[in-house]
Amino acid sequence: MFNVGNIKIEKAILLAPMEDVTDLSFRLVCKELGADVVYTEFVNSEGLVRGSEKTHKKLKIHHEERPVGIQIYGGNPESMIEAAKIAEDENPDIIDINAGCWVKNVVGCGAGSALLKDPEFMQKLIKGVIDNVNLPVTVKTRIGWDENSIQILEIAKRLEDIGVAALTVHCRTRKMGHRGEPDWSWIPKIKEVVKIPVVLNGGVFTPEDVKKAFDETNADAVMIARGAIGNPWIFLEAKELLNKGFITTVVDEELKIKTCLRHLQLAIDIKGERRAVIEHRKFYSGYLKGMHHASKIRSELMQLYDYSSVENCLLNYLNELKNHKTQSEIRTTII
Repeated sequence: MFNVGNIKIEKAILLAPMEDVTDLSFRLVCKELGADVVYTEFVNSEGLVRGSEKTHKKLKIHHEERPVGIQIYGGNPESMIEAAKIAEDENPDIIDINAGCWVKNVVGCGAGSALLKDPEFMQKLIKGVIDNVNLPVTVKTRIGWDENSIQILEIAKRLEDIGVAALTVHCRTRKMGHRGEPDWSWIPKIKEVVKIPVVLNGGVFTPEDVKKAFDETNADAVMIARGAIGNPWIFLEAKELLNKGFITTVVDEELKIKTCLRHLQLAIDIKGERRAVIEHRKFYSGYLKGMHHASKIRSELMQLYDYSSVENCLLNYLNELKNHKTQSEIRTTII
């Protein structure tokens, strides 16, 4: 059970915080398609403390996406406390602390996975946040810095002791980044030493992965990251598989294209047309993956700056796909 604050969800499926991906429009799409809890992009505590407008915009949340968590990161306890207070003013349901990001510029400032190198300091920093906000504080981390320093069991107990409400564990080390297979066997080991909810993250790309994660590890929730990019239906399909034992939703070209346009419409409402259309380009590869002549259409979409042009391009492409499918079926029948 994902039991955090007022949130109580059996076999919860969560959308992970991802830089340049989980903005408000993407979170709303995933929420519409079944995500139980969504998280903002991870927010730089130093940027918030300095009053960066760009950083503060990442805190914007909407009532339709609840329950929602704001994730912050940093290596300075004072800045993290102040950033958590700023985040709390936006009234999320959860404040989450990033102690797992592996990228060099985050680790280089003592944040993200760098906290794994000093569990005592990590505990102190997170306790400072917990003591200064009224919302539930959760933590997302990894199993260790590298294969020779896996301390997740000790860290989990330390975090529970100071009042962390739930722990999400990406089952790779910092050294692995996204390489190699995540070791899910750590989840049941962690659950043996703590009573707080434990969330599995890492290597979840299909509805079958979600079911396998619950079945094999008894995780309290499963968090999906890259598996949702270009495939937000994974939440809906996973729930169907968990609840019915089979998937009924048909994710075809029409559904993909119409969801892509729905996503863009939401982004325009939030960001304005030109900016939203430009920033939406990073999602076309995922939405159009595997479609006939997709690379050609992506190239055309990269040259467009208004919604009407994008919509015409994609709907014309959808008609081409339907005609191509019809012709293929005719040829198959003749043969």
